[in-house]
Amino acid sequence: MAELRQNIYLEDDAPSPLGRYPHAVVAGDFVFYSGQGARDPKSGETIGVTLDAHGKVEAYNIEVQTRAVLENLRAVVHASGLTFADLVDVTVFLRHMEDFDAYNRVYGEYFAFPNPPARTTVESRPPGHNFIEIKATGYKPTR
Repeated sequence: MAELRQNIYLEDDAPSPLGRYPHAVVAGDFVFYSGQGARDPKSGETIGVTLDAHGKVEAYNIEVQTRAVLENLRAVVHASGLTFADLVDVTVFLRHMEDFDAYNRVYGEYFAFPNPPARTTVESRPPGHNFIEIKATGYKPTR
């Protein structure tokens, strides 16, 4: 299986992983994308949050965070040679399900094409100051 598997690491276009994992793994005809948060690829700072003097979140904007997450995901998807139209499954982790409508509006802008991927949204605790995280699976036939 090792020869059919390739890890993808980006240096500039997506934030560095927060742990020991790649941005994506190509396995046969599928590409598995690690969860992306709302961090700026250059600075590593979380986008769409206002922090107090002690680093605690005072406010956040789920629409701004959703755009940042989707742009980070797009960078990784493009690095693997695919587009959002090649995604077959998306999992969205929201810190607060009350943000569903706002995130869903932004998500719809990025997936406004025929045959969008399947999607699951769950309430979760994304790391850091992220109020949303998105992971996905793409399909890239090699035949």
